[in-house]
Amino acid sequence: MSFWPALLLFLATVALMEGFAYVMHRWVMHGWGWFLHESHHRARHGNWELNDLYAAIFAVPSFVMILGGLQLGWWPGFTWIGAGVAAYGAIYFGFHDVIVHKRLPTRYLPRSAYMKRIIQAHRLHHVVETKEGNVSFGFLIAPKPEELKAELKRRGRAGVRAAVGAEREASDRVTAERGSVPDASSRS
Repeated sequence: MSFWPALLLFLATVALMEGFAYVMHRWVMHGWGWFLHESHHRARHGNWELNDLYAAIFAVPSFVMILGGLQLGWWPGFTWIGAGVAAYGAIYFGFHDVIVHKRLPTRYLPRSAYMKRIIQAHRLHHVVETKEGNVSFGFLIAPKPEELKAELKRRGRAGVRAAVGAEREASDRVTAERGSVPDASSRS
């Protein structure tokens, strides 16, 4: 396959992966695949979460297409499609895991309106910690934060996570009402 068609196929795959990621996130991860994705909407303990298995699951077709196009005599375009899937995965990792969730140390501070928008949209997605009631399922294309906030407000408080520290404060309040003082050593 010549360079320009291969490059076009690669770039088209990267672009189309955003739609695929939206569908997978909206109807699989927040559907029948919630048993893995739920870990991503909860506090993480350690470096890994069950949701990380999705990276391995999505890497398999990419690897198979690259292998098939390079070594198994398949249509050469499969190599470039597989490479496009892998490139989207790398972009996703950099944006989602490194920049938004800070799973690796970074000093990156978003300056562009675009980066601020997609980071805020993803954070608004995580305001809801249940399977239903979420907003913003895309990763690189996102509605305006104002629209997402209005949608969350319209839906009410169902599934909305407590503010950081609110659960501890509520627990301390209940403990105090019962006449005992919370033990600081029991806090994580």
